Amino acid sequence: MKRQIRESVKLSVAARLRELREQKGVSQESVYIDTDLNVGRIEAAMNNLTIDTLAILCDYYGVTFEEFFRGIQTR
Repeated sequence: MKRQIRESVKLSVAARLRELREQKGVSQESVYIDTDLNVGRIEAAMNNLTIDTLAILCDYYGVTFEEFFRGIQTR
């Protein structure tokens, strides 16, 4: 059960990051050039995210943590 919850959260976070990138109108390559982060792997939920990485991406997309996590279900 815990594994399913973790996977669900990871997929929700990945989808939210993809949504923010698309709203900003930038490609994964542009984000990589600007941040040195491989968001392709992050958006595919292949990598676990650190708080530092999430902070960089939230700053890049112009959202706070509160705005980022709004709507993400943990269960």
